[in-house]
Amino acid sequence: MKKIFLSLAALALVASVYSCRETTKENAEETAETMQTDAENAMDEAGDAIDNAAEAMEDAGEAVEQAADDTKEAVKDATDGQ
Repeated sequence: MKKIFLSLAALALVASVYSCRETTKENAEETAETMQTDAENAMDEAGDAIDNAAEAMEDAGEAVEQAADDTKEAVKDATDGQ
């Protein structure tokens, strides 16, 4: 009887260690997937920020060109086209 009880206890111990190892492995896989998703989201956000910065620079360039044209016209008007 004692041997049966000890065998069942040993079997329960092995089963609990095995199930913990599987749970840890699953948790590690979920964590890796979450990290990958977070990294992809961060890269998407960084790409959007770069696109927005490029658009802002383009708008600034157009504003500078417009200011130069306006200045040229103002000078022309001030000198009566001379």
